[in-house]
Amino acid sequence: MTAQPLPPPAATALDLIGRTPMVELTGFDAGPCRLFVKLESANPGGSIKDRIARSMIEAAEKDGSLKPGGTIVEATAGNTGLGLAQVGVLKGYRLLLVVPDKMAREKIQHLRAMGVDVRITRSDVGKGHPEYYQDMAAALASKLEGGVYINQFSNPANPLAHETTTGPEILEQMQGDVDAVVVGVGSGGTLTGLGRFFRKASPKTRMVLADPVGSILAPLVERGEAVEPGSWVVEGIGEDFVPDNCDLDLVAKAYEIPDSESIAAARMLLVKAGILGGSSSGTLLAGALRYCRDQTEPKRVVTLVCDTGSRYLSKVYNDSWVAEQGLVDRELHGDLRDLIARGTSSGDAVTVGPDDTLLTAYNRMRAADVSQLPVLDDGRLIGLIDESDLLEAIEDRNQDQRFRLPVSTAMTAKLRTLQAGSPLEDLLPIFERDEVAIVMEGKDFLGLITRIDLINYLRRAA
Repeated sequence: MTAQPLPPPAATALDLIGRTPMVELTGFDAGPCRLFVKLESANPGGSIKDRIARSMIEAAEKDGSLKPGGTIVEATAGNTGLGLAQVGVLKGYRLLLVVPDKMAREKIQHLRAMGVDVRITRSDVGKGHPEYYQDMAAALASKLEGGVYINQFSNPANPLAHETTTGPEILEQMQGDVDAVVVGVGSGGTLTGLGRFFRKASPKTRMVLADPVGSILAPLVERGEAVEPGSWVVEGIGEDFVPDNCDLDLVAKAYEIPDSESIAAARMLLVKAGILGGSSSGTLLAGALRYCRDQTEPKRVVTLVCDTGSRYLSKVYNDSWVAEQGLVDRELHGDLRDLIARGTSSGDAVTVGPDDTLLTAYNRMRAADVSQLPVLDDGRLIGLIDESDLLEAIEDRNQDQRFRLPVSTAMTAKLRTLQAGSPLEDLLPIFERDEVAIVMEGKDFLGLITRIDLINYLRRAA
């Protein structure tokens, strides 16, 4: 096979936006269909939102609302903000982004590393509330000299980007033969832009919506039902209102995908295809697989890997987080074992030994984002070390000796434990003493339960 010539060097990263690759997924149960994914994660900013960022910024430049040295303001679930930063920073603009507090910390760290002013606001309030991210962004822009609220939800340059670039690319890569395209809706630009393009260029192509359970969009499409919005953990798609840019009349079929199915699909995409996608990519893949399995005749179906999964390593690909959210099937015992997020039986427990140094204990606390560590000696629990123990041990020591001491010199050895069969109410006095619950089965250590573990458990049971 003759290798294709490589393209010449690009002038800037902006020239790398679009023309993303397509991969056929094999090894998945796609019924009679062939399923393809377009890797929008290959854009320089790591997501499909690079396309609309360039389109919206260029439109604002063209109409004169965005002037040299101006500030771009936007409400974003993260990826549009990253796309705007990818384009805007290279063009010399400042950025102020309002982000809901459920967003993955990797996205926020990425934005701040690019010098973006990130304002985090509540994700539990709706449109019309002053702390709702869109209302907050609009208010900030109105008070900022030279500020432009991009507003991806109403900006016509958003769907135009997909109508003029993403759609034509898909049709070209699929050699003109596409039966269905499965998308999600955040701002509505992808659905509307692709829907408009395929309505003209390939009328047989159906637009299929994959929507998180809790979003109001799929019930509107499938049942004409206006439901109260719920909550979901998938980021970037699903809405509690119908954005101006979202033309639901273009949708032929909609699927409601629970978070657990989305997370499982994203992980399956990595294991079976070697593609690291984000949580919304899992929703789209799950919806695409459902659509494919519903077909009785062969179809060629396309969906998107909306962004890179490297932004979700602390969530989607973190076993402890997935378990805490109740998004994975796990054996239930009907006792305190069901509250343990990091158990010894699963190998998730983070521990230290008595001869480990305090530096080792500190590093493990920070890496695992925990405040205490069980101390095990040959598998037997002999103590507990927490941040207070650590601080007390190092505060009066010489700097070169502070962290060299063994854990055994700082740990608490007198432990009060609970048996796994103890009632839930026994946790409350422990938490009132500012302690963690140490759970045992006989003499075997099972794991720790913290306040947040109890809160997570009660939320899942609600």
